Amino acid sequence: MVVDHAESSRGKLIRMGAGALSDVELLQVLIGGGCNGSSFRQIAKSLNAVIQRVGLECLTVEDVRGVRGIGPAKATVLFAMIEFFRRKLMKQTAPVIDSVERAAEQLSYIREKKQEYFAMLTLDGARRLIKSRTITVGTLMSSLVHPREVFAPAIEDRAASIIIGHNHPSGMLDISEQDREVTKRIKMAGELLGITLDDHIIVTSDSYVSAY
Repeated sequence: MVVDHAESSRGKLIRMGAGALSDVELLQVLIGGGCNGSSFRQIAKSLNAVIQRVGLECLTVEDVRGVRGIGPAKATVLFAMIEFFRRKLMKQTAPVIDSVERAAEQLSYIREKKQEYFAMLTLDGARRLIKSRTITVGTLMSSLVHPREVFAPAIEDRAASIIIGHNHPSGMLDISEQDREVTKRIKMAGELLGITLDDHIIVTSDSYVSAY
């Protein structure tokens, strides 16, 4: 006898509440019927593994479609549910970085550093923060950064755009030629990859400026 795991999970949800279901069981309810019991549960496990690997905030419809056993129609329905969740719930905790001021707030952790820290904010298409990352830590006076060090994690985050920033341990907000050159190189590399450079922020212990 083949067990309908979707039906079992739905019954469990009704009897015991959603809190009693595992992540895989919740996905089984969302996926619904249309598969035999053994492959159906495997589809839910595979989708859960993809979500854990990619991260819910970075998941795309292509990721869902890539799960064996999920067809185009089912993938769009599942992804629409996930996107609805992200818009209604996740954006409440993920700040929107739509100004120099908000970018500088996210870079506040490097303000007092004695070495030069080069950091990056990855953003989604609505300019919601995905992750804040330290890319390099340099010497007292300078920090060298290569575009590959910036865009490898940006691609991993599925970022639509990025904001880069670094601190000036000297406390001076002068924009150097090196700062301008870094901005230019990162901007050009981003254009090739389809990831927009939104800004380059320089921060000190008590102020900030855009070098873009």
